[in-house]
Amino acid sequence: MFNIPFIQVPFGYLLDWLYQFTANYGIALILFSLILKFILLPMNIKSKKSMLRMSRVAPLAKALEAQYGDDKVKYQQELSKLYKEEGVSTTGGCLWSFIPLFILLPLYYVIREPITYMMHFAAEHSAQIVELIKGEIEFTGNQFYHQLVAAGHITEFAARIREAIPELKDAVLESIDFSFIGINLSSIPTWKFWTLTDWSGWGLFLLPVISGAANILSMQVSQKMNNKVATNDKGEQDKAAAAANQSMGMMMWTMPLVSVWIGFTMPAAITVYWIAQAIFGMIFDAVITVHCRKSYAKEDAERRERAAAAAALEAEKEKIRAERRAANPDGIVENTSKKKRERKEREEAEEARRRYEAEKLGIDPDAPKPVDVENCPSGIAERPYCKGRNYDPDRYNKK
Repeated sequence: MFNIPFIQVPFGYLLDWLYQFTANYGIALILFSLILKFILLPMNIKSKKSMLRMSRVAPLAKALEAQYGDDKVKYQQELSKLYKEEGVSTTGGCLWSFIPLFILLPLYYVIREPITYMMHFAAEHSAQIVELIKGEIEFTGNQFYHQLVAAGHITEFAARIREAIPELKDAVLESIDFSFIGINLSSIPTWKFWTLTDWSGWGLFLLPVISGAANILSMQVSQKMNNKVATNDKGEQDKAAAAANQSMGMMMWTMPLVSVWIGFTMPAAITVYWIAQAIFGMIFDAVITVHCRKSYAKEDAERRERAAAAAALEAEKEKIRAERRAANPDGIVENTSKKKRERKEREEAEEARRRYEAEKLGIDPDAPKPVDVENCPSGIAERPYCKGRNYDPDRYNKK
């Protein structure tokens, strides 16, 4: 499925050149990993920037959730708007993180078939070499890795190979030395540690364990550095950023578990490459994060300035409110509604007009009005209308 010759052939030539240059298969794999890191650096930078940007907007997204928690539709709209304004891709960081897996699969074929890819023999010639050596020595383990076993015995059977395959009579037939720090990297580690008796077996067993630990450490360092750039709208570090980075927490355990599984199911050479990837990835990740934090520091400074200006304005408003409360402790204020103001203005205008007319006629507007006793309906001068115009004193008289 992942047999991709246009990737595997260049990988094979590169790994072969590094092996010839270092004369050590393990060191060649480590340098191979480092070179790939540099080749993929632009994509790694893009992935890291996407992850950092996601970490920076996490506190802002939490604030939106608190504001629109009950209105899910409005929250999603505002969240999408925030992501668009900040240039955040919700999948960008995760997708780029899986690139090492897609590189690992073609590399798996290169390591599994060294006669084809590192010695550059045709597939049919590689199969013939394997069958010839298989007839001389005992092959154990999965048949997928028989090329690995045969590649370590090429020199012993060089004459037989040239005799059996005339096309290879002028070819260089030298075995590949898979040993690295006393470990045979063409072997597959076993998880049954209680059956191990020597360093070669224990070394193979420890490689997947080291791989898992290195990946966990790499993920933790990456997450901590991501959280350092997570700031709120005031430019301050947000302590809730770790809880907001759910995708990173998932990856923290997924990738190490995958590396351990790979370590116990594939040749140890794959694990050496995986460990080197984790260590180099941690170093590159730290350098990229420090570089990005310089630009984010400027953004945080601007946020802090805006937050300080808003705080100063709010303090001034609170000062004015405090002065008003001190001047009016009971909190009684005049009703200043529009209708009340308009009615009051009409009454004042009418009162002014009445006083003006009275003064024109020489009448004191503040003098009490005289009461006409004879025409008083109630018969009481002080209360002319207390009995009403239709008052009848005999209405309820029985007579």
